[in-house]
Amino acid sequence: MGVKRLEILGLSFRRSPRGAPILTDIDLDVAAGEILSILGPNGAGKSTLVQCLLGLLRPETGSVRLSGDDVARLTRLEIARRIAYVPQSAQTAFAFEAAHMVLTGRSVHIGGMGAPSEKDRQIAEDAMRSVGILHLRRRLFTELSGGERQLVLIARAMAQETPVIVMDEPTASLDLGNQGRALGLIRDLARAGKSIVMTTHLPDQAFNLRCRVALLKAGRLTAVGPVDDVCETGAMNELYGARLHRLTDRAAGRLSAFVPELP
Repeated sequence: MGVKRLEILGLSFRRSPRGAPILTDIDLDVAAGEILSILGPNGAGKSTLVQCLLGLLRPETGSVRLSGDDVARLTRLEIARRIAYVPQSAQTAFAFEAAHMVLTGRSVHIGGMGAPSEKDRQIAEDAMRSVGILHLRRRLFTELSGGERQLVLIARAMAQETPVIVMDEPTASLDLGNQGRALGLIRDLARAGKSIVMTTHLPDQAFNLRCRVALLKAGRLTAVGPVDDVCETGAMNELYGARLHRLTDRAAGRLSAFVPELP
């Protein structure tokens, strides 16, 4: 495994001193060129963990480290130059064109009251082209569909040019075709050396990416490892509290998805 770009060390979190724990004793790491998929049901604590990674929430105990530096000691700008974030969705009160939204990813490199350079604009345009949304560049972000907005947010993270990208259920609003494109982009970003953390409640996405998986249930990790080792039927039944049936890709000769048994 390569150099650990992102480390989560003994992290626990609760909303208030007397509140119930939301995350307990989380230990994870992500290397350069690696994808870590954090898999769990709704309410498992995935989005809270993402907020801790971004420095938006401070852990009760433990720490998050970027290339050895404690996130709690970094400024917002220093964090933004190291981690790009793709949220589940985004709203804006301003009628920005899609191209402008992507260009905002360059703001962490421009600083102050500086204006984007021709290089910044080219990087943003290249990101839109890679995602396949260059034709949307003059459309208003507020007028795009939920799936189109999500692709714009992925392009913005790419334009930010950070070593780490954190994605909170990045394909939740995408149709099957765009899910495939987004997962392909995630795979290619990792191959280019990016460290990717993505949350999802769909194990088939981890199978498609052939990545490392962390299972999160009620704020605790129940397993971490290669997808084929971790996502076996018994573990999935326990994780989701349901009886699931596994589907196998006969051509590839491997497990590819789970479907729930109807009550």
